[in-house]
Amino acid sequence: MISELFQLNSMPESNRCLNLVAIGGGTGLSSLLAGLKVRVGKRDSDECWINNLSAIVTVSDDGGSSGRLREELQMLPPGDIRNCMIALSEDSTLLSRLFRHRFRGDGDLGGHSFGNLFLAALTEVTGDFVEAVRLSSEVLASKGHIFPATINDVRLVAELADGSVVRGETQISASRSEIRSLRLEPEQCLPLPEALAAIRTADVITVGPGSLYTSILPNLLVARVAKAIGKARATKIFICNLMTQPGETDQYTARQHLETVKKYAPEIHFDFVVVNSRPINEEQRLLYAAEGANQIGVHEDSLREALSGETEIVHADLLDEGEKVRHSSERLARVVVACREQALSRTIVSA
Repeated sequence: MISELFQLNSMPESNRCLNLVAIGGGTGLSSLLAGLKVRVGKRDSDECWINNLSAIVTVSDDGGSSGRLREELQMLPPGDIRNCMIALSEDSTLLSRLFRHRFRGDGDLGGHSFGNLFLAALTEVTGDFVEAVRLSSEVLASKGHIFPATINDVRLVAELADGSVVRGETQISASRSEIRSLRLEPEQCLPLPEALAAIRTADVITVGPGSLYTSILPNLLVARVAKAIGKARATKIFICNLMTQPGETDQYTARQHLETVKKYAPEIHFDFVVVNSRPINEEQRLLYAAEGANQIGVHEDSLREALSGETEIVHADLLDEGEKVRHSSERLARVVVACREQALSRTIVSA
């Protein structure tokens, strides 16, 4: 991917030192962060390395343990943020296992994760959810900063193809109907100043992977976020999902994913669109087809039609090994860094 006219290791260290912002939610964002964290502070590599790693995470979840804590304690849902803290943790053994632990049984604790309860308790002690996230990250020795997309109590509201209106992430996913439009309620929710500052100073901004309507778009719908990304001088990378999501993106192609993002955030011009090139195996195909999910991007020719001439499509084998279809953290992180290196090579060559 790197131009033959350009040698990365001849570049000043200041150009190889990256501020990187990853935007999304769910397991997709966690997978990416787990791969990126190993590059934080890794100055001994000839590749670009990460000086500051920040995640901007959706806070619209209203299901499961997060939803229960949200309703009972009037706090922001902690689930996606907890997963990001674990992904960025240097301690991958006991503390991470503890934060992942989910209580069994049908009592009041049943279904809650320890990490969610820890964040809830620390929020009550400090009186500040953002401070609770910061302190929890310190406990886990997280190699990055995690910012909720907004500190406002927001709900997702979707208008469906039949004209009905559905409120809440859980109900939207369960509706199994085409989504015509999406908004936040209240619409004028504000981002954290720290999140906007991270975007403004970023060298690389990634959007995705994650559930399109319930993990990616909720971040971009927060006031001023999409505009800030559009104005940022960073290399901007859209990472396409591996599979469609039943109840949200049934039958969507990679092109439709990207066009939907552009519909809600027309200010953002992506320098790279990253798409998995490796087909899933037959066993996985049948398993996911039974749930109404299909693979995205492989052998898809229409994506180029949705892009400007300056946007490069990057096809790479991004699949992790295992039964579930997941991004490989290491491969995905490698591609993100390679995209930045390619962008830098263009700049040097054109100069």
